[in-house]
Amino acid sequence: MYQIRPLKEADLPLIRRWLEEPHVQAWWVDPQVQYDLISGDMDDPTIDLHLVSLDGVPFAYVQDYCVQDWMQPHLEDRPKGTRAIDTFIGDPTFLGKGHGAGFLRQHAQSLLEQGAPQIVIDPEPHNVAAIHAYASAGFRKIGVRESDEGPAMLMVFRP
Repeated sequence: MYQIRPLKEADLPLIRRWLEEPHVQAWWVDPQVQYDLISGDMDDPTIDLHLVSLDGVPFAYVQDYCVQDWMQPHLEDRPKGTRAIDTFIGDPTFLGKGHGAGFLRQHAQSLLEQGAPQIVIDPEPHNVAAIHAYASAGFRKIGVRESDEGPAMLMVFRP
């Protein structure tokens, strides 16, 4: 069982360090811009930011939000109340071991239990490792759609 708790101010130095890891930068691009977005969203009630740990060791970041609060063209047709997830594994020692699929399955299931009608995630279509992890977590491909940031592989959680 993964521990998924709200992100705290004290976690921000760790988030900054993770954003500078090459495997995170490959998809989250500019560490300073991403850090500013995450730290700036800490008091925003329309987005939930979380730190993910295993046995007390933090290793990942996950955020989720209602798609109607952060409307994007590729998510316009999702049911009201749908939650979208963005995530990364920060600690490289946790890569390739199934932890991404594990905590995402747990988190998505929790969001459904809290009343969300649907959970979506939208990696870049050529991010093969992420798509594989999301599929292992229970997300199924809907198809490539054009987002504000370019093509995105829309995936829906179906446990």
